[in-house]
Amino acid sequence: MTISKSMKIGQVLADYPEAIPVLMGAGIGCVGCPSAQSETIEEGFKAHGLSDKQIDEIVAAMNSAVKKEKR
Repeated sequence: MTISKSMKIGQVLADYPEAIPVLMGAGIGCVGCPSAQSETIEEGFKAHGLSDKQIDEIVAAMNSAVKKEKR
């Protein structure tokens, strides 16, 4: 797994821009948010009311997007 829920959102956005459409599609608009620099994926997503299952699903989708792009 490339992206984990313990990673800072800002770092994921910088390192894996192909994950951005997945976030936007899930209704998570972290791009440009100042909190993205200090919050982990798990912290930020929980602040938006997402469950552990939803977080795991979004992280898996982001990893799929990264994997596709690397091919």
